[in-house]
Amino acid sequence: MKDYKEEDFRRLSGVKRRTFERMIGILEEAEQKKKASGGKANILCMEDRLLMTLEYLRKYRTYFHVASSYGISESSCYRNIKWIEDTLVKHPDFRLPG
Repeated sequence: MKDYKEEDFRRLSGVKRRTFERMIGILEEAEQKKKASGGKANILCMEDRLLMTLEYLRKYRTYFHVASSYGISESSCYRNIKWIEDTLVKHPDFRLPG
């Protein structure tokens, strides 16, 4: 993803690189707080987990298909996507109106 031009990055992810990087910062901060309470480490890096979520939201692929692309279980895919959605929606920068 780092080698993509800005236009191609946006076509692939659905967001500008600057927005993507802001999302990563928010998610990494939230994950640090989550890790403080313990738990199993995630096998995917945060960038892949966010891309997986954006792919799910943008392309309407099933959890099964997205999970297969990333080499994880369907339930792990669901948990990752759900956590990322919930974390971003709670942050003031990405809160949805209403």
